[in-house]
Amino acid sequence: MKRLIGVALAAGLLARPAAADDLSLWSLYDQKLRSAKYIDLTHAFAPVQPVWPGFSGARFKPARAGRTLEGFAREGDVFTYETHGFVATAYDLPTDQYGTQLDPPAHWNPRGATISDLPATYTLRPLAVIDISQKAARDEGYHLQVADIAAWEEKHGRIPEGAVVMVRSDWSKRWAEAERFRQKPFPGVSLAALKFLHLERKILFHGHEPLDTDTTPNLEGEAWLMHNNFAQAEGVANLDQVPEAGALVAIGFAKPLGGTGGYARYVAIAPAGWPHGVSVDAAPGAPLPLQPAPLRRDADGVMRPTGP
Repeated sequence: MKRLIGVALAAGLLARPAAADDLSLWSLYDQKLRSAKYIDLTHAFAPVQPVWPGFSGARFKPARAGRTLEGFAREGDVFTYETHGFVATAYDLPTDQYGTQLDPPAHWNPRGATISDLPATYTLRPLAVIDISQKAARDEGYHLQVADIAAWEEKHGRIPEGAVVMVRSDWSKRWAEAERFRQKPFPGVSLAALKFLHLERKILFHGHEPLDTDTTPNLEGEAWLMHNNFAQAEGVANLDQVPEAGALVAIGFAKPLGGTGGYARYVAIAPAGWPHGVSVDAAPGAPLPLQPAPLRRDADGVMRPTGP
């Protein structure tokens, strides 16, 4: 019997037992990811920020008890540190197209995948950053062209299949200019470039710093993406701190059932020698540091450290 099993294994008819190392990614974490540099590519969303002109801003406010809990809180009470031992915040979000986001096809496509349909395989991908910032500095309405992609590949090699491609324009540096940020002209991505990235390079999705894909009257790029069942990232930040090639991107997003947009968080993971970002050893995350002063709500309902 042992001889028959050995013959079958040699012939590939039976699977060999997996070695312990084949079942664990912990060594990858210890050898590469622990010392890697992590760069947040995400704007924190707030009551006052850029938003597409058709939507209003969010409202932040204290959470209140929705029902009476005898001996603890009455219906309508605001939860406080002093009385209840904790606080919570209620968010009035007028749209799921807010801040740094992940657009699923359902945003435009009545038969498209929603946020809650996106597979777990979106979690971690190769990241390519194509820099058009100098061209956008000369022409604020410049859109990524196929020639820009070709120039990137001449320098770095072919874009990996299944990668995320972020288009660096440095438009995110104007995030504090809420009115100007959402007005035309702004840098975009041409339809030809989108078709090339998806149909020729077969990327997962692309991302850009403005809140729209392009400045055409009918938003032709976004329409093509959504109706062809591709997602996209919008409102991305800090691409000037990320290597053009060789990094990964971690992709996190809220998962509302049937959601047509996603509040997202993107984190680039760069090699250990990269000058920007922070490593796990430098920022272990547990325990987290204390605030410099007690948290209190500001006029917009945002919890901020505030002195006496």
